[in-house]
Amino acid sequence: MSGGGSSAPGRFADYFVICGLDTETGLEPDELSALCQYIQASKTRDGGSRFISSATEGENFEQTPLRRTFKSKVLARYPENVEWNPFDQDAVGMLCMPKGLAFKTQADSREPQFHSFIITREDGSRTFGFSLTFFEEVTSKQICSAMQTLYHMHNAEYDILHTSPTNDKESCSSAGDCNGTSVSKLQRFNSYDISRDTLYVSKCICLITPMSFMKACKKVLEQLHQAVTSPQPPPLPLESYIYNILYEVPLPPAGRSLKFSGVYGPIICQRPSTNELPLFDFPVKEVFELLGVENVVQLFTCALLEFQILLYSQHAPVPYLMGLHSNGLDDRSKLELPQEANLCFVDVDNHFIELPEDLPQFPNKLEFIQEISEILMAFGIPPEGNLHCSESASKMKSLRACDLVSDKRNGNIAGSPLNSYELLKENETIARLQALVKRTGVSLEKLEVREETSSKKDLKIQCDEEEFKIYQLNIQIREVFANRFTQMFADYEVFVIQPSQDKESWFTNREQMQNFDKASFLSDQPEPYLPFLSRFLETQMFASFIDNKIMCHDEDDKDPVLRVFDSRVDKIRLLNVRTPTLRTSMYQKCTTIDEAEKSIELRLAKIDHTAVHPHLLDMKIGQGKYELGFFPKLQSDVLSTGPASNKWTKRNAPAQWRRKDRQKQHTEHLRLDNDQREKYIQEARNLGSTIRQPKLSNLSPSVIAQTNWKFVEGLLKECRNKTKRMLVEKMGREAVELGHGEVNITGVEENTLIASLCDLLERIWSHGLQVKQGKSALWSHLLHYLENRQRRTTSGSFSTSGILLDSERRKSDTSPAMSPLRISLIQDMRHIQNISEIKTDVGKARAWVRLSMEKKLLSRHLKQLLSDHELTKKLYKRYAFLRCDDEKEQFLYHLLSFNAVDYFCFTNVFTTILIPYHILIVPSKKLGGSMFTANPWICISGELGETGVLQIPRNILEMTFECQNLGKLTTVQIGHDNSGLYAKWLVEYVMVRNEITGHTYKFPCGRWLGKGMDDGSLERILVGELLTSHTEADERQCRTPPLQQSPSMIRRFVTISPNNKPKLNTGQIQEAIGEAVNGIVKHFHKPEKERGSLTLLLCGESGLVSALEQVFQHGFKSPRLFKNVFIWDFLEKAQTYYETLEQKEMVPEENWQTRARNFCRFITAINNTPRNIGKDGKFQMLVCLGARDHLLHHWIALLADCPITAQMYEDIALIKDHTLVNSLIRVLQTLQEFNITLEASLVKGIDI
Repeated sequence: MSGGGSSAPGRFADYFVICGLDTETGLEPDELSALCQYIQASKTRDGGSRFISSATEGENFEQTPLRRTFKSKVLARYPENVEWNPFDQDAVGMLCMPKGLAFKTQADSREPQFHSFIITREDGSRTFGFSLTFFEEVTSKQICSAMQTLYHMHNAEYDILHTSPTNDKESCSSAGDCNGTSVSKLQRFNSYDISRDTLYVSKCICLITPMSFMKACKKVLEQLHQAVTSPQPPPLPLESYIYNILYEVPLPPAGRSLKFSGVYGPIICQRPSTNELPLFDFPVKEVFELLGVENVVQLFTCALLEFQILLYSQHAPVPYLMGLHSNGLDDRSKLELPQEANLCFVDVDNHFIELPEDLPQFPNKLEFIQEISEILMAFGIPPEGNLHCSESASKMKSLRACDLVSDKRNGNIAGSPLNSYELLKENETIARLQALVKRTGVSLEKLEVREETSSKKDLKIQCDEEEFKIYQLNIQIREVFANRFTQMFADYEVFVIQPSQDKESWFTNREQMQNFDKASFLSDQPEPYLPFLSRFLETQMFASFIDNKIMCHDEDDKDPVLRVFDSRVDKIRLLNVRTPTLRTSMYQKCTTIDEAEKSIELRLAKIDHTAVHPHLLDMKIGQGKYELGFFPKLQSDVLSTGPASNKWTKRNAPAQWRRKDRQKQHTEHLRLDNDQREKYIQEARNLGSTIRQPKLSNLSPSVIAQTNWKFVEGLLKECRNKTKRMLVEKMGREAVELGHGEVNITGVEENTLIASLCDLLERIWSHGLQVKQGKSALWSHLLHYLENRQRRTTSGSFSTSGILLDSERRKSDTSPAMSPLRISLIQDMRHIQNISEIKTDVGKARAWVRLSMEKKLLSRHLKQLLSDHELTKKLYKRYAFLRCDDEKEQFLYHLLSFNAVDYFCFTNVFTTILIPYHILIVPSKKLGGSMFTANPWICISGELGETGVLQIPRNILEMTFECQNLGKLTTVQIGHDNSGLYAKWLVEYVMVRNEITGHTYKFPCGRWLGKGMDDGSLERILVGELLTSHTEADERQCRTPPLQQSPSMIRRFVTISPNNKPKLNTGQIQEAIGEAVNGIVKHFHKPEKERGSLTLLLCGESGLVSALEQVFQHGFKSPRLFKNVFIWDFLEKAQTYYETLEQKEMVPEENWQTRARNFCRFITAINNTPRNIGKDGKFQMLVCLGARDHLLHHWIALLADCPITAQMYEDIALIKDHTLVNSLIRVLQTLQEFNITLEASLVKGIDI
């Protein structure tokens, strides 16, 4: 409960309710349960289950009348109504007796059962219910004879169905075997005979309260029930006790404790103060005993990430609403559940959980589990839970009782710490943990079992020891959980984006607003936390938490829970003041336990308030008479109104204040100011009137259709929001005005968004399925589609599954280009099926979605899949989302918007798979490419690796090879062995295509490879760029460009013809240098996961190498006719000059000497490389190495002062202008702070 405002007059309870059998209306079947039985029966017809042998419409004859459910009614409630909490009869009736009325005979066990529930209203405020269900003898003759009649009918039907043909007998006995007893025995066992059996029916008493004091309410109800069943009548009529709890017992204020009287003994409850963790009165212990600590942490992770959680048990909490009822016989594998892909299935009875496929680990999970285990073991609870069902549970309890708790004074584990350690040593979970944690270098030998302080000697605790231990265990475990979050989010406030506009407009644009700087927050977190945190930040829960934070500026209007959290975060910040934002994954244990325990102990030792004792009421004589075993019909006249004045009401402010108090509670839930809240509640009501949540007791087809329609619209809305969010993230957020500049999406976050898109697709494909097949509905649909296509192609009909996007290629165009990839849904499925690393259907579906997104074909593929209407009709019911045409169209349209951005969500995730690559080399037709005699080779590098040298058969220009995923491609090294008569090769460009994703990279060259040609290079390093989509326009770009357009060709050598020289003036050159350096600086300012290719920024079209080339070419003296002079020639001359200078020992200062030596060492190393790279290749290598070692600015200074420069450059040259050289040096100095790592292909064969 979110702490907060008490209900209006501050009473402990608002209503006392009695539910049960209404003898006036008699036995009415409970429609909801009947519906569920009917569904069960129809499953049988479809061959879903073998346990029900007959499934005639509407009536399930295996269910004997005693096992059927009947409608329960709210028989009475006191008072009739209270203004601050209007009574919701339907909700209370259904939640008090979720399974309807149950009948039993004297042969069945009839233990009372307690359960609790919450009713949440449309404005977010909550009310809590606590009910005790017990059995009373049926005194009404009509009801008994009605039950007898039902039995006669049941037996008659049964005999008709189970006599005659032999095969039926067999099926009957097999059905019997499944149940472990033969059906006829079962039938007689469940029978009812009016003459010899006593019939009992369930009845329920319930308290509705504004706060969840579970233990106190349970005691109140149990004592009331005890009063009815004990042989001695209670000291006062029951009305006195109920009146007392309704009108005379107040709610304890925050931080106080309260004592009041039940029928037989005092009842104590205590409420945490505003700076403690909020009230939580349910025993945590039970969850750990049922599931074990490991499972609880995994389940907790699923809840935090908003996975769907299905509880499966014979005692399912409120079945059909929140959990699936197990009959104890069905096999889990027979359960047909939609959407298992992102479902956490919790089998409570068998103590195990099935997790969603890609559940990230909770941060520091091992240490966290160990910390919880230590606490559990201090209380004698085995960390692995009582896994071996009830038998071991009882053994464990007896062990706890005698061995562990022998030290009665303070309830710690018996004997010396040594004994407790021995006990831990034998514990399998701890042994497993020790083994794991040792690997992380933490010693567990000193595993502490918390000794509880013996302060209880001085403090006399008012509640019994068992109850106090529940309080202690609860608070210790909760503090440990809370501590994890305060540690992980210690500096979250820094990343909250405060809105620039006023509240009203912030509300209006809430959906478009970014409220938390996720990328920056994640970039601060330790690597192991990222998979969990990146998904947690995407949840509704986290968004609401941050909204809350934004809404409450000052302390006063802060949500109480947020206030507690913030105060703890502040404490942690004070402790970490030396290293404020340094985030480590060091595990910080919880330090707040003792303090929290102390405050509870103090409250329980000194009760702050004792309520008025129950007393005789002003009742008529003869009222409140006692009848053993029956809960009496209470006197409504005395219970319907509270005391006109007693000391409580006096203390309370007048009615309008009470109303204000209530409003405060609403506001606490909504955190809105008055007008806003009114507006929202009004909106909710209007909405409510048009699309009221259907009452579950009223499940007519039209209501089902309407509910379903809302669900379909919800799916569509979610799809719209998700696609929008993903696009905004990907394109660089529109929130630039919030001071983020150019923020890109992080790899982790992109994965999270795509995973949630996959979840949404699974949900859409699971909606309205006829029959569930396999865990992934989407993959199952794709397989059906594949099967259909194969059938059609084998039967010879025309298949259009692969579409070539090359129809418009002109006949006259004979220039070489890659034959385009077919667009084929089936081909993409086959690619996924061939990946041996992906084992499950869910995994395959996700991989297929990722691949389709990367190819920008998701919308197109799904449209094609859904165009097979026959198949969709066969697989889906009429109301399914995929059969609502308008919604389906809109959905595909939303997905189409992903084509606007480039995703690498397949390439970057499946890094180890084998991928076929197709290479096309385009030599120049005009200049003797056909006479080429040498043996060419090629080596392709990408972000994830490189191919090694691949020999290309002579005169083969196109080939396909397979190798491990290279990631995004960056460079191609191409060369030849210089053999034969004509070893000269002019290569225009190289194209490489990933045959699975279709990504095509173009590596422009436009240069000669051959001795004596161009710069004498036998190999070149080409830097590639990804070509955009496969449309016709782009195919034209792939054709051979006219020779002089190849940019690299113009750039690289100074030719005789002056008009080929790029005429850039000094201003343009400075700008080019600025842009190139700026590109590199920006690259390093992005989070690591978002950086593009550094090689492209260094050696690409407008990279650093190209810009420095322009600097050195500016004012270069025109050479003699027909002779090319390269920058490298100039650099070699400069090297010779410095070396001779050093031999003559005419060296100026030492600093200058180091620079000169460095320069010469690099030039020599590059010249001595075994590789056959030409002069321009060497210049490129020098620039890359200079950038890596932060030497470029030194070398520029050196060369500017070198006499060789004076000889080889004209006076107007940039390199001779001191002002320009100085500004160039300053620009290059900015690269000093970055650690530049060069791709292997750029510096092969050099070790400097």
